[in-house]
Amino acid sequence: MKVRIHREGTNIIFGLLVVLSLFDLFVYNFLRPIWIAWFFIIITLVMFILVVNFYRSPRRHFKGNRNGAVVSSVDGTVVAIEEVFEEECLQTTAIQLSVFMSPLNVHANWFPVEGKVTYVKHHSGRFMAAYLPKSSKENERSTVEIFSPLGHRVVVRQIAGAMARRIVTYAEQDEEALIDDHLGFIKLGSRVDIYLPLGSDIMVKIGDKVTGCVTQVAKLPDNT
Repeated sequence: MKVRIHREGTNIIFGLLVVLSLFDLFVYNFLRPIWIAWFFIIITLVMFILVVNFYRSPRRHFKGNRNGAVVSSVDGTVVAIEEVFEEECLQTTAIQLSVFMSPLNVHANWFPVEGKVTYVKHHSGRFMAAYLPKSSKENERSTVEIFSPLGHRVVVRQIAGAMARRIVTYAEQDEEALIDDHLGFIKLGSRVDIYLPLGSDIMVKIGDKVTGCVTQVAKLPDNT
């Protein structure tokens, strides 16, 4: 599994590297005693490593059977599995499976199923803690609907958190959705909800750790 820097972080990391390098050069030459200068240099190094870690983007490929497979869109912890009424797209009761991402998780988002993108819409909103249930309807969010080869409509919702201030969605209506492809990116702590048809076989439980594009979280029902 190769890791690279996500395109959303390239400019930020470069700019931060320049600023921190100039700061470290200044404190090394002018701050005395020297141990104080080294203290600040170590602090800036840790800060830089944390930012690089946040914007890492592993190259992943789902190795399982893709027929009816629902794969986690993100790295994180399963915080909700419940039947809810999805009112924006499906207009029916569905199984909501929610995964919360901490600032230490990979924040790239993958498509959870393969098929065709039939709906994409961004909504402005609040920035409450992403683990709260009402964040699904009140926070800044972006909704993507995918029509699967088995004839199911699956909805993915990217949700901003208390620290997240930008949701990026690459999915476009009428394009092909592939599990190995990025759906988008969310900056800082956040959450992703997947809405599945009733009858789906859920393969995880609340509290489980999942990995985007790797962990199969459910299997869609066979319409045949």
